[in-house]
Amino acid sequence: MSVTAGAATPEIIRKWHRVALERRADEIGALLAEDVVFESPVVHTPQVGRARAEGYLRGALAVLNGPDFAYREEWYGANSAVLEFETKIGEIRINGVDIVRWNDEGLITGFRVMLRPLKAIQTVHAAMGAWLAEHAPG
Repeated sequence: MSVTAGAATPEIIRKWHRVALERRADEIGALLAEDVVFESPVVHTPQVGRARAEGYLRGALAVLNGPDFAYREEWYGANSAVLEFETKIGEIRINGVDIVRWNDEGLITGFRVMLRPLKAIQTVHAAMGAWLAEHAPG
């Protein structure tokens, strides 16, 4: 994984890595601000609030974070990061980014997922739809 030259990994991103890479879905809520906004490539409206965002992030972990999931490159700002990832669902290769913003208390206030190519978006849409039908977030 490469990062912005000379930049140390922010504490909240180290915590997110632990959750995402070790699939620790039960620890997601502790990383989120009460008014966090989650934006998905397959849901048309932003999901506002800790409970809703946690539900969608749990779904993303379940759907995307299989054995092929890896963060490849990362870029950091003062209170933001872009985390590029790759994964597979079946034979469909997925490339995407998590755009994460956090507040001065170190809690995530914004989490946006972007995906490519179109076939990946369609595949994730179907997989997330099935997961959400079974585990509808608050």
